Amino acid sequence: MRRPPLPALVPMLAAMLLLPLAGGAGAQGYSLLGNGGLAPARQPLIAVSAGAAAPQPLIRARAQRPDTAAAEAARAAAQSLFIGRAAGGLFAAPDAGGRSAYHGGPLGDDPEATMIRHLIAQAEAGPEGYDAVQYGARRKPGRPPTQMTLAEIYAWIEATPGQPHAIGRYQFIPATLRRLVEMAGAQGGDRFSPQLQDRLADILLHEAGLARFRAGTLSRHGLMNNLAKIWAGLPNSSGRSHYDGYAGNSATMSWASFDREMARILEG
Repeated sequence: MRRPPLPALVPMLAAMLLLPLAGGAGAQGYSLLGNGGLAPARQPLIAVSAGAAAPQPLIRARAQRPDTAAAEAARAAAQSLFIGRAAGGLFAAPDAGGRSAYHGGPLGDDPEATMIRHLIAQAEAGPEGYDAVQYGARRKPGRPPTQMTLAEIYAWIEATPGQPHAIGRYQFIPATLRRLVEMAGAQGGDRFSPQLQDRLADILLHEAGLARFRAGTLSRHGLMNNLAKIWAGLPNSSGRSHYDGYAGNSATMSWASFDREMARILEG
């Protein structure tokens, strides 16, 4: 059979190469935050304006990735140092950082705080939300965390040494959980409900400097870097977790995605 001349093959080959892309499947992106996992880029967490770039993919949330007791200990030690400096006034506004900042009570349905908490939860807990227990915990609690009292959670922690114990929507580690519970005035008989978990997270938002951001004494990137010092699933401005390299800690989203979502939440 006679072969077609070389010039005639060029358009044929080009058509063959472009055909798989016609349906768009090969070019479809995925959003940072979907309900329960990755979603098409046209379904972002918080309403994306037309023409906005799709967030980079979210790696599995921290609760879904095996953690270790050593990683938790590294975070606890570094977080204690951060909180101590905040309370000591090394940030821009001494009277607004650290524990002294928590005088306004829970942020509740505050729209910005609600969206920030949601963003943190997507990075830390994943689809399990308020009932998330760290994947690396070999012995899980006997019931969903939201059905347990604080005393029961403490008992589980004490009975299962040598494993990670990050728990709930914000993956509270034991030392942080006890500190926040004391600050919130909660009791051992209180249920680890979604409302209580949000109250505890609000203390951390205060410590990170949300009030100072609103007062104009802390930049948005400053607030974001402070949040990354509290939650290892969030990246700092280097693009990595503040705890990157410490016993396997790593961020679960890119700085570009974090920055884009925080700008949308705080600046509209």
